[in-house]
Amino acid sequence: MNPQTRPSRPSMRRALTGSSFGTRLFLALTVVVVGCAASAWLVASALAPGIFHDHLGQAGIDHNSSQAAHVEEAFAWAIVLAWGLAVGIAVLLALAVSWYITRRVQRSLTAVTTSTARIAGGHYDTRVPSPGLGREFDELAVTVNELARRLDATEATRRRMLADLGHEMRTPIATLDSYLEALDDGVRTLDDDTRQVLRGATHRLGRLAQDITAVSRAEEHLTRIRPVPTTTGTLVTTAVDAVRERYESKGVELHSRLDDSVVVIVDPDRLGQVLGNLLDNALRHTPAGGTVTVTSRRANNDRVEITVADTGEGIAADHLDHVFDRFYRADTARDRRHGGSGIGLTITRALVEAHHGRIRADSDGPGHGARFTLDLPIIRL
Repeated sequence: MNPQTRPSRPSMRRALTGSSFGTRLFLALTVVVVGCAASAWLVASALAPGIFHDHLGQAGIDHNSSQAAHVEEAFAWAIVLAWGLAVGIAVLLALAVSWYITRRVQRSLTAVTTSTARIAGGHYDTRVPSPGLGREFDELAVTVNELARRLDATEATRRRMLADLGHEMRTPIATLDSYLEALDDGVRTLDDDTRQVLRGATHRLGRLAQDITAVSRAEEHLTRIRPVPTTTGTLVTTAVDAVRERYESKGVELHSRLDDSVVVIVDPDRLGQVLGNLLDNALRHTPAGGTVTVTSRRANNDRVEITVADTGEGIAADHLDHVFDRFYRADTARDRRHGGSGIGLTITRALVEAHHGRIRADSDGPGHGARFTLDLPIIRL
């Protein structure tokens, strides 16, 4: 062959690199099957005649006789025909099975590749069917589907957040615009009332910007967590003492019940912020004469629960799954009247999850109060 026409190794390597995984797997299995068959043939050809020749000698047959030559020739042809047929059938069956397996694997990988490409293109409703090739492939399909589900939920949250953010900004901006226009037209003067309204609108915009920054840092776990050993009794007592004066001024009773005080490793400041948010939320939605109770109890040998329960306005069942979503408010008008921005519970959940805990909300419906349960791991000493 002309050296100029002989394929170079780099070009062959590039050709193999550009081939599909199924093709490369099939070629690898083919090499293994053919190599095994050739090895078996060589071993049989090398060992079998000598062994048979020795047995002829042990049987008393003269090696130089015509009878021995005929028997050895018959044995050699039997070896050639039998082994040739057996090896050929085994190679064909092995190649058929290898082709079937590579096709199944290739289809599964193609399905995953196509699905992930659609997910990357924004089609978060795409799901990968279970390939049925074993636990690892099933786990891969489950992982891709879970990724698509979370991206879909994140995208829905992002759209809702932008819509809610636009709604939140619309009112103070409209207020600023209308008052500035009234000042330009001479309808209003820059008196104390006008200044107060303008400052209120700018203060609301500033608070909204702070809320956005706070929830982003909390959800991205950028808030520094410095865990130290402490007890749930200390956490509850500190949080209750910090808000007791505000509860008394509104006429809401505040009780704490420590059924169990166990050791947990948490950041006391961050967990204090969590309990403070829950107590502020309970105070905001509990009228005068109502009651808020903070309870600490051991859920099992590994977990402890801190519950903040109120007798206030309650939460409708269709809102329970969304109370921890950013800027989500079950009653927009009510929360705006109370001064809530809709991100306190979002920050609360992010801080709890940063401590490897869980938080959930329960309510028997509007008018029947609400319960927020914080679940934390117990540290064994």
